Amino acid sequence: MLNSTSYFILGAFVDVGTLRYFYFIITAMLYILIVITNTSLIVVICMNRSLHEPMYLFLCSLFVNELYGSTGLFPFLLVQILSDIHTVSASLCFLQIFCLYTYANVEFCNLAIMSYDRYLAICYPLQYHTRMTTNKVLTFIVVIWLYSFVKCLITLSLNIRLTMCGNVINSLVCRNYLIVMLACSDIQVNNINGLIGVVLSIFVPLLPICFSYMKILKICFSSSKQTRKKAVSTCTPHLASLLNFSFGCLFEIIQSRFDMTSVPSVLLIILSLYFVIIQPLLNPVFVICTVRKHLSLYNEICPLLSTEDTRTM
Repeated sequence: MLNSTSYFILGAFVDVGTLRYFYFIITAMLYILIVITNTSLIVVICMNRSLHEPMYLFLCSLFVNELYGSTGLFPFLLVQILSDIHTVSASLCFLQIFCLYTYANVEFCNLAIMSYDRYLAICYPLQYHTRMTTNKVLTFIVVIWLYSFVKCLITLSLNIRLTMCGNVINSLVCRNYLIVMLACSDIQVNNINGLIGVVLSIFVPLLPICFSYMKILKICFSSSKQTRKKAVSTCTPHLASLLNFSFGCLFEIIQSRFDMTSVPSVLLIILSLYFVIIQPLLNPVFVICTVRKHLSLYNEICPLLSTEDTRTM
């Protein structure tokens, strides 16, 4: 490793005195809640063969990713809350960057593929299981994870070679952009890789999302009221999850690249970790509420459909 520093100082932490124990308990409870809810849903999907459908397999991948991302953040955060000196070794810092960035990539790509899945379910209900087979679903999931890991490994390898002229990061966690800004060596390759990464991580997943929802809207406008109700009940949770995650990532990008000193510190802390805290908390709620609502509405509209037809939704 060519870095001129062996550790980084997290400058966003402030001395809160005995309140640290309160923050520790709240953070620990959030982590436990995320682990319990997401693990429970993974177990339910894996154990119940009737849920071995494309939609639930994608959801299972989503829940696994949320456990992965939360584990990359919360244990580290809990240790830092109780520490008097907020330092982190360079190797652990780069490991956290890798975990959080692969989490974000997998999450967005998974949501993009899920939008395509919803498009097939709504626009081609009778052909859904021939177009979205189990093998296809598993291939999509494997490609999403491998793509995200390889992409972040390339970014990490470019960061590790940098020579650092400072070691203070104005953040609660390690962030890729802030690490690069500390470098006093040439960062042109890192900037080019960052630009390519933005295109691959944001604009490429947006293509299937925009395509799918344009097709869904077209079907809704040209179909019956019943079809529109089914489409809304099917897509609402996915859209809620997508918008929630996009908001968190958008603020993460804004915070990294603009001066946010005018924003209250408490609000800044909450929003800076929004994408990796709120998403794993709300996604299980979206899923549980949506599945119940969707099945209820579907049975009300189409009471004569078979169980197999219901699962295609």
